[in-house]
Amino acid sequence: MSEYKTVGFIGLGVMGEPICRNLVKKSGRRVVVFDLASGPLARMRAEGAEIAGSAAEVIKQSDLLFLCLPSAKHVRAVFEGDGILKNIRRGQVVVDLGTSSVSQTRDFATQLQAKGAVWADAPIARTRQAAQDGTLSVMVGAAPALYAAIEPLIRCFATDVTHCGEVGAGQVTKILNNMVLFETVNALAEAVAVARHNGVDPKLLLDTLSKGSADSFALRNHGMKAIVPGNFPERAFSTEYALKDLSYALELAADAGLRIRGAELMGEVLQEAIDAGSGGAYFPVIAKHLDRA
Repeated sequence: MSEYKTVGFIGLGVMGEPICRNLVKKSGRRVVVFDLASGPLARMRAEGAEIAGSAAEVIKQSDLLFLCLPSAKHVRAVFEGDGILKNIRRGQVVVDLGTSSVSQTRDFATQLQAKGAVWADAPIARTRQAAQDGTLSVMVGAAPALYAAIEPLIRCFATDVTHCGEVGAGQVTKILNNMVLFETVNALAEAVAVARHNGVDPKLLLDTLSKGSADSFALRNHGMKAIVPGNFPERAFSTEYALKDLSYALELAADAGLRIRGAELMGEVLQEAIDAGSGGAYFPVIAKHLDRA
């Protein structure tokens, strides 16, 4: 990590703040941060980070810049204007931790390459608790040499780091991870609804399924901790964000000339929940709307 004396961090949301905290505590580097919200900035200052007045100020000071933003739209907003493309310098590295469009990711990488800088995609997986504990899974798209250089920093907040291939490959892998997760959660929601209406306790159902071939991370987390107790908080991974990520998978399939019917149906399920007023709720809320139907 010696070549990255100053690490920048933009985006201190639900996942970004604990990730940044782990970087401050474990990297041994100067960390400069920016977010639009004052609360996380104050907390990170108390942890030892330096606070910048703008995204441009972070970019100008950083040797390596992490982005942890909600969507491709937010990443583009930081890339354009008085942002990354304008202020980047030769040798700088930008690492996008969010789930974003593959085509946009590769486009940004090409634009930075022309300026002698590099872009890596490193979308994160697992829960907010994992972000706090520093046990995330990260899927990296980058040239091998760049991956080797940035991996030690990523391991400040992740225990599983996978080099998926060249730039964009991390996004492809994460997008498909999320597609499978959403479809699995929908299957769990359907199973719980059918069980409840046939006199089988939903908790007993999932406890039993966890002992057989239907067991999964989704069952133990999204099923047992959200669907069964009906726990669908705001400021978690929302239905709107889920539909956004699913749209990237559908885009990849369309580009490949494939029709992925399960994902198409999942998009309809998520949209129905959003239309019913649950766009900001934790996405397993689809179970509530299915049960009502």
